[in-house]
Amino acid sequence: MDPLSEAVLLGAPAEELAALPVPAEYLAAHTHVEDVDMFLDVADKDVRKSLHVGMVPMPELAPDEVLVAVMASSINYNTVWSGTFEPLPTFDFLKAYGKRGRWEARHDQPQHVLGSDAAGVIVRAGVGVRRWKIGDHVGVSPVQVDDQEAATQADAMLGEGQRAWGYETNFGGLAHYAVVRASQLVPKPAHLTWEEAASTTACAGTAYRMLVSDRGARMKQGDIVLIWGATGGLGVYAVQLVRHGGGIAVGVVGSEEKAELLRKIGCDVVINRAEFGIGEDDGTDPAKVIAAGKRLGTIIRRETGEDPHIVFDYVGAATFGISMFVLRRGGSIVTCGSSTGYHHRYDNRYLWMKLKRVIGSHGANLQEQWESNRLIDMGRIMPMLSRSYPLAEIGEAARLVQCNEHVGKVGVLCLAPEPGLGVTDPDKRARIGEDQMNLLRGA
Repeated sequence: MDPLSEAVLLGAPAEELAALPVPAEYLAAHTHVEDVDMFLDVADKDVRKSLHVGMVPMPELAPDEVLVAVMASSINYNTVWSGTFEPLPTFDFLKAYGKRGRWEARHDQPQHVLGSDAAGVIVRAGVGVRRWKIGDHVGVSPVQVDDQEAATQADAMLGEGQRAWGYETNFGGLAHYAVVRASQLVPKPAHLTWEEAASTTACAGTAYRMLVSDRGARMKQGDIVLIWGATGGLGVYAVQLVRHGGGIAVGVVGSEEKAELLRKIGCDVVINRAEFGIGEDDGTDPAKVIAAGKRLGTIIRRETGEDPHIVFDYVGAATFGISMFVLRRGGSIVTCGSSTGYHHRYDNRYLWMKLKRVIGSHGANLQEQWESNRLIDMGRIMPMLSRSYPLAEIGEAARLVQCNEHVGKVGVLCLAPEPGLGVTDPDKRARIGEDQMNLLRGA
């Protein structure tokens, strides 16, 4: 291990960190450009074959960036997309991005360092960084924006320069070091471990924008919110935001084991897909959509007395048609992804004749990320980490998510040698309750 990493692990002061040299290369999880065709005509695109762990060159730091010594990261579904080279190889993104200027050109490399979550310690800050310094403990937003673009000043997610860090950019968080724009940083909650903190930024921030923000569904007290995939990385944060916002969370899961975990989290209404008999093709066959929608709607009305005001749908093709059917007149579907397929099929009459809305959402702007992080720092929203893997086992961690065999978030220990490190306010952790922060641990 390089001296700078060793100093970070020992909790060295900022002056010592600043005096130590930055290593010329570092350990990172990455893909190789020569592998982009490896899964052509292959049914099972097993990411364990495409995700590599090895040394990569350390890039030069831009004036508005910081270098973070990454203690922990986590798996998002874009890690799976990166590893399968679908729907597009991420090297296409890096190549196009690299043409935009000197600093952007760094990203066009034959290896792509992945990861859209991170928690760690700042070890270098560019000359243009004002609000952060060496030694700060930080979490990293997955959204990289151009803060000199006009649209960014209204809503950064609408800017042309908005990109998913570690997916559409290089030097992501599944590594010992990460290059991060200062406008991505949030303070690490002091009562959380490194791996807990790294499990919150991408999914909690995304769910916050989808449900709470005035750019999302604008959930209000009493709203019934149907949440597909309610024990997934996004779903577990959506359930908490609905409950703490005065709404009624209706979670759908695929097994009784997941249903039990969802009840443990406190979801108001828990529905196992087996209860309404949804099959793999029910979301695309018009007759089956109506039939499944009627069965699901009957259950929701039986439990809540009403149809849902909001449907939280990141599942996509398998569920979107049913979402459109069960949503109440004037309600909103909010979507941020399509893990089962991007081509959604639904009966448009239910959209226009019942004045429903479809809201596209992606990530969170920095204000939304800070608001989400504040709720976590207050102990209102809990990290939902089920298990952690060492960086060397990134393939196994990503495969778990690829096969939907996980619940909540799957963490990855980077520089942190073991779980449980990084808590700097143990009294606050005790007040909130250790058991409350480990509801999914080991699941």
